[in-house]
Amino acid sequence: MGQYVMGLDNGGTSTKAAIFDLNGKEIATAGRQTSMITPKSGYTERDMEELWLANCDCIRRALQKAGIDGKDVLGIAVCGHGKGLYPWGKDGKPAYNGIISTDSRAWKYPEKWHENGVYDEVHDRLCQEFMACQQVSLLAWLKEHERAVYDNIRYAFSVKDYVRFRLTGEAYSEATDISGSGLMNVRDARFDKDILEKLGIGEAYDMLPPIRYSYDLCGQISEEASKLTGLPAGTAVAGGMFDIDACAVAVDVTSPERMCTIAGTWSINEYISEKPIMDGSVAMNSLFAMPGYYLVEECSATSSGNLEWYLENCMDHEPIPEGENIYSIVNDKVASVKPEECDVYFLPFLYGSNAHPLGKGAFIGLTTYHNKGHMLRAIYEGVAYSHKTHIEKLLSTRKPPEAIRMAGGACNSKVWVQMFADILGFPMETVDAKELGALGCGMAAAIAAGVYKDYREAAEHMVHVSGRVEPNPAMREIYEKKYKKYRAVSAALDTVWGQFEV
Repeated sequence: MGQYVMGLDNGGTSTKAAIFDLNGKEIATAGRQTSMITPKSGYTERDMEELWLANCDCIRRALQKAGIDGKDVLGIAVCGHGKGLYPWGKDGKPAYNGIISTDSRAWKYPEKWHENGVYDEVHDRLCQEFMACQQVSLLAWLKEHERAVYDNIRYAFSVKDYVRFRLTGEAYSEATDISGSGLMNVRDARFDKDILEKLGIGEAYDMLPPIRYSYDLCGQISEEASKLTGLPAGTAVAGGMFDIDACAVAVDVTSPERMCTIAGTWSINEYISEKPIMDGSVAMNSLFAMPGYYLVEECSATSSGNLEWYLENCMDHEPIPEGENIYSIVNDKVASVKPEECDVYFLPFLYGSNAHPLGKGAFIGLTTYHNKGHMLRAIYEGVAYSHKTHIEKLLSTRKPPEAIRMAGGACNSKVWVQMFADILGFPMETVDAKELGALGCGMAAAIAAGVYKDYREAAEHMVHVSGRVEPNPAMREIYEKKYKKYRAVSAALDTVWGQFEV
């Protein structure tokens, strides 16, 4: 039997493959940026064939870096960004570009379903708010604006279900992803044609593959995929999961007492519960990777992806001394500016807003005195404030956790992790793994292969807490004042965003 598991993580901007041993040790990784297509403001897409080949390339290179044969891998699973839409056509080809979760073109549909009363009719079954980036909204948009594309769709996939389909040739909807799509009766864990008909997309019922769970065996590597990846035909492929579930199990959020915040392309803030929260205080309830639990979630595309945009557009010619990288320079610049000396605010709404459906990114308070250090600090703080907005909603439904487990790209910055601790007011714990989404997938693959019985047992062997950062009491009052001003600025701009209609 093989001694390794592999996880594939398809985020909003990149694809990564990672190989782990059965104790969670990372053996090798390979990553690749994926091109984003932005034909209009509010549109974020990617070429589905390019994405598939990027996954194959990452698998091949990870095997090469690890110095192992594909037959040593006992199983693989895929995770990916939630929401979005990857439609496969009846003609056996992609029906459209893949639509990423940062896309906001379909913002009118959630508003319409609230206004016409449909939301109230279906909410007790959906257990979640509608969002512009969900499959349900994007399918409604395609039906109205790209009818030929809509009529050609055979399967409406999430990104990871699409990649798994290309690996195996078998089509399934995995529960953690599809239960956050707006297409599923989450209360009863099934598809519900009545919901879709009320939303005006009854035809979509036939686009939805059968539901499977994250640790279920969902096929094997096909002969075609074997030639492209280097994994032997017949290698087990588990269901995989939504990347936020993968990160949750990878930081051992396997009990309701714990809470997790993920600072990546999206601001994801979550905990698990035996019952969904139905009082309207939180945006999302979806099926968790562990049977019998719901993932209670507050989220928006307002996290560290905003920093990447700034680096690409404002620091692309920044001189980098030998032995450093752009991120170490950024951290130094942020640390050089004290929070009480920076009255610049950044709304991290480049890819979407958690304040207004049409909200846009903005720097507020700039003068000729300010420099990149102030702007970068404003970005770091703005992202943390956005997370705090969500976490306050989650805490209205439960007891505060003893600490918050943290994942995502921001974890690579000690400065940023400390800022999160100071702004949120909780200790932040990190784990000894860089590719958490892939690790969560590796855990699913290990369960599917029979190595571990469930995620709790897998976590005992494969998850290792590596760090804990305590909040600095001296920063509490400073950041509380700044957070109030951030919220005031955001609320004031709500009055003008209507003039920025997509």
